Amino acid sequence: MSHPLSDMHWDAIVIGSGIGGGTLGRALAESGQKVLFLERGPAGQRAARNGLSEIFVPEARLARGLWPEPLHARVNGVESAFYAPLGAGPGGSSVFYAATLERPERHDLDDLPDLPHPSGGWPVGFDAMRPWYDRASALYRLHGTPDPLSPEPAPPLHEPPPFTATETALMRAMEAGGLHPYHAHTAIDRTEDCLNCLGSKCPRTCKMDGRSAGVEPALATGNAMLLDRAEVTRLLGSDERVEGVEVRRDGETHVFRARNYVLAAGALNSPRILLASACEAWPEGAANGSGLVGRNLMFHLNEMFALWPPRGTPDSGPTKAISLRDLYHAGGTRMGTVQAMGIRASYGEITFYLNRMLARSRLRHLPGLGQLTRLPAAAAAQVLGHAQIFVGLLEDLPYRENRVTYDPAEPHRLSVDYTLHPELLTRRRAFRKAISRALKGQRRMFLGHGPELNFGHPSGTLRFGTDPGTSVLDADCRTHGLRNLRVADASFMPSSMGVNPSLTIAANALRVADSILKERAP
Repeated sequence: MSHPLSDMHWDAIVIGSGIGGGTLGRALAESGQKVLFLERGPAGQRAARNGLSEIFVPEARLARGLWPEPLHARVNGVESAFYAPLGAGPGGSSVFYAATLERPERHDLDDLPDLPHPSGGWPVGFDAMRPWYDRASALYRLHGTPDPLSPEPAPPLHEPPPFTATETALMRAMEAGGLHPYHAHTAIDRTEDCLNCLGSKCPRTCKMDGRSAGVEPALATGNAMLLDRAEVTRLLGSDERVEGVEVRRDGETHVFRARNYVLAAGALNSPRILLASACEAWPEGAANGSGLVGRNLMFHLNEMFALWPPRGTPDSGPTKAISLRDLYHAGGTRMGTVQAMGIRASYGEITFYLNRMLARSRLRHLPGLGQLTRLPAAAAAQVLGHAQIFVGLLEDLPYRENRVTYDPAEPHRLSVDYTLHPELLTRRRAFRKAISRALKGQRRMFLGHGPELNFGHPSGTLRFGTDPGTSVLDADCRTHGLRNLRVADASFMPSSMGVNPSLTIAANALRVADSILKERAP
C-alpha cells in the first residue's frame, strides 16, 4: 500500500531534521517550496524534558528521541559498542545539546601565512561565510558578548542574562590571571521562568534547536510536512540524478520523489545511506566516484576539568555562560576553545561519565560494571563539591583512514574505524599544559588521563571541495556527479575547527538552501 505522501512530488525531500535539515527546510518552506522531512525517530511529546539517558531497549530509546542502536567504534584497533549522544526525532541530536553556537576563527576556514590550514582552506572562505553566520546567529537568537580577542566584528548578539555570583567569581579569577573570558554565545532566549534546558529537551520554544528554529517554523508555513518513523534505506536513481528515496515505515516500503534531495542525517548516517545505495549505476555507492564517502571522519578531543570558584563564593548552580579563546591557537598550534559545560560535578553526572568511559575500556564485558561506578562517583562528588565542569575542545584533523564503515549484511549497524594519530596526541599534551599554565593559581583538576573523543561532534565524512577526485561535494555542497543531491549536515566540513560545529552547520544550511532557490529562479 502506498503512503499518501508518496503520491506527491515535492520540491525538496530533506532526510533528517536536525540543525542542518531543520534550518534548510525552514528556509525553503518560507520561500514557498514544498518540503518533506523524512525523520527516523518519532514525533514524540512536545512537552518532554528527558535528556540523553542510559536506556538500552531500542524501542524505549526511540520513544525518547534517542538513536536506537549503539555505535560500534574501533579506535586504535580496540572495538567497543556504546550509545553515542545522538538523537532521533524532530530536531535530531540538537534537542539535547547545551545550545552553544560559536562562530569559528578565520584560520579555521582560510589558509593563512602564519596559520596554515591542514586541508589548504575551505572552498568557501571566512568572508564568504560571514553573512550566513550572521543570518544563522539571528535565526537562532544568540545571546552573549563579543570575544575580546577577536579582530572580527561580532555576529548579531542579544544581551545575555546577568552573570550569577559563581560566574562573576570565576570570570574575575580568570581575568586576574590575564585571560579574556566572555559570555558564551548560546541559543537560549531566556524567557520568564526559563527551565535552562542544557543537555535535555526543552518543552517550550526558548531553546533554539533544529526543532524549534527549524522544523516547527517550516511546518507553520503550510509548505512543509514531516513524516516521522521513516527509516531511509537507500537512494534510487541513474547515472546523474537521484530519482527517489526508499523508506521503511511500520513494516512497509515506500518511495518518495522530489526535484531536489538533501541529506542531513548527520556525519555518521549520511555516508551510510550513500554506501547503502550501491546499485548498477552506483557500484561503490551513491556519489562515491572519489571513494571518499565516509572517509576523513573527525571528532573533537574533549579535555574535561573541574574548576572551583574562589573560596566563599555563593553556590549559584551550574554554569554554561563562560567561554575563552586564549588557547585557541597557542604558540601557533591548532588547539581550540575552552568553555563551561553547563553541568556540575554531581553524583549523577560523574556516574554517567564513568559508565561511558568504562563502556569503551577493556573492562566493558565485566558483569555488573554499572554498579562498580557508584562508590567512586559518590566519593568524587564529595571531593569536587561546587566545582564547575569545563571542557577544552581540541581540533581534530582529517585522515583518510578514519571513516564510517558499512556492511551490507548488517545495514542497521552504525560503525566507525578511527586511529588517534601521533600529532593529535602531541597537541593534546600541549593543550593540557597550556590549560594548566593559563589557570595557574586556581583550584582545578583534570577529569581524565587518556584521550576522550567527542562522539557528539562527528564531521567531515562527505567533505566539500573543488576537485571531484579529492572531495564528495562541490562548493555548493552538491554531490559530484548527482546534480539534484546536496548535503546539509556536518559531513561537508573539511576540517573540524576549534569550536562546536552547530552554528557552522546552520550557516551552511542557509547557504545551501539559497543555492537551491537560486537554481529555481527564472
